[in-house]
Amino acid sequence: MRTFRSRTTVLAASGAAVLALSLTACGGSGTGVRSSGAAEETATVRLSAAQGSGNGGSAGSAGSKASSPVCTTGDVSVSAARHGGPPYTHIVLTAKNTSGRSCTMAGFPEIQFLESHRENVPPVAKSKPSAPVVLKAGAPAYALVKLSDGGAHEENEIVTDFSVTLQGGGGMTAVKAPGEGGIAVDPATWATGYWTYQLRNGADDF
Repeated sequence: MRTFRSRTTVLAASGAAVLALSLTACGGSGTGVRSSGAAEETATVRLSAAQGSGNGGSAGSAGSKASSPVCTTGDVSVSAARHGGPPYTHIVLTAKNTSGRSCTMAGFPEIQFLESHRENVPPVAKSKPSAPVVLKAGAPAYALVKLSDGGAHEENEIVTDFSVTLQGGGGMTAVKAPGEGGIAVDPATWATGYWTYQLRNGADDF
């Protein structure tokens, strides 16, 4: 009888141990699955949040660009000044935002110096900036303009004022030429740079 009881006790103990191990394993698996689920859920939320942030950023940038209309002659005042020393072969156009809001200076100034030459002064491609020039209230934009190669030439003509048209439907404005005697221009060599935040070495060397 003792032998039988011992075997029964051993078997019962073994069964209890197996049952305990089974329950522990099940508990571990359940916890593992929940952890995995939480991790996957967290990863999904983070990814969605990241995607939402990315879309929001793009929308914000697009909205920012959309909220900056093209500058018009009612938004900016345009003036001209000599650039460098004599002989004066270049001038600098300055467009200052006086509107109290941001606006975008589109492309390059369309300049007409002479009534006898109705075509605009051609732009210099290397002067084009890589991004739109958005002017905050009170900020200026600049464009370098080549007048001639300098010196006295029969082709040069004296100009005391000229017209500047802002691209993108910005309108036209009259600009007074700098200097008491005006400026000498040569249709064979004149050229203009694009609007930019500041004159740049290389891009605005022409």
